[in-house]
Amino acid sequence: MLRVGVRCDVGVRRGVGHVMRSLAFAEELRGRGVEVVFVCDSGTVPWADEQIRGRGIAIEAAVWTPDEHLALVERLRLDAVVFDSYDLPGEVFSAVRRSGVPTLAIVDGDLRGGDADVLVDQNLGAEFDQPVLPAGAVRLAGLDYVLLRDEVLALRPTEPPVLRQGGVPKVFAFFGGTDAYGAGPYVVRALAATGVPFEATVVAPDEQLVQAIGAVPLQQGQQVQVIGPTSQLAQAVVESDLVVSASGTSTWELLCLGATAGLVCVVDNQEMGYERAVATGAAAGVGTLAALKADPTEAAAALRTLLTDPQERAQLAQAGWKLVDGQGRARVADALLHLIS
Repeated sequence: MLRVGVRCDVGVRRGVGHVMRSLAFAEELRGRGVEVVFVCDSGTVPWADEQIRGRGIAIEAAVWTPDEHLALVERLRLDAVVFDSYDLPGEVFSAVRRSGVPTLAIVDGDLRGGDADVLVDQNLGAEFDQPVLPAGAVRLAGLDYVLLRDEVLALRPTEPPVLRQGGVPKVFAFFGGTDAYGAGPYVVRALAATGVPFEATVVAPDEQLVQAIGAVPLQQGQQVQVIGPTSQLAQAVVESDLVVSASGTSTWELLCLGATAGLVCVVDNQEMGYERAVATGAAAGVGTLAALKADPTEAAAALRTLLTDPQERAQLAQAGWKLVDGQGRARVADALLHLIS
């Protein structure tokens, strides 16, 4: 049996996006009979730790230096290493690759020292970028290579989403497994400022966020329910009329599921993905988190349109569904297994 190590970032401030897309790839590899070991400090985010262990995947504590990685590769007898990290220095990638172990790095635009045999940039429009690649590297770029979990693929509609009318719109809002930048309360404030009825479910990972959301004054016909991190994320998405989320890796999940996505750019490294997704008409731009904090007026105007115009919601959902076919992880696995063989 082949054994692949997955070295990924996770943390209260870093969030769980790296873990989620790495888990998607792990599910594909395990479905092909490959053993997977995660190398990360998942214990810092219990929900992420549960997601990995709940799939029966072993976890090793994160290591940081080139020598530590080489020793780990030897001890675990890894046949390949997958990197999904912003935090590791470039020399770690290079050292493992030079050792002769096949490597694959998941990147987002900037390679960040990602020296690997295969580089995967699953972002919208990435196929048109032309970064300088490490010698001999192969690059897989664009939405054809999006890594999506079983939960998402199981609920992807077989046909484009249809127009849904009638009733108070249901809103689902989440901002990663930790909401590291505290977007939830500001988005609820903008929703309230629309002045129109809605029924919202908002994911808040800690008590401080729960209290801040609860303190937002609502208007007539507006309801907000706060829940903790959930493993039924995809189900909540498909049951909603509007999903408001950070414009990170979860964006591609929303598009695959045919959701009407309202995106918030919560941190600078999401700006490119945010602008590209909005420009294609596959998602609506709610604004940057900084703008929402300063004044919710523009965000409220964008959200009011989404809450009151079913045709606009349907057009966005259909455009997104067409962009992401859900087969990306199979294509990436083909490339890695070919490299190993």
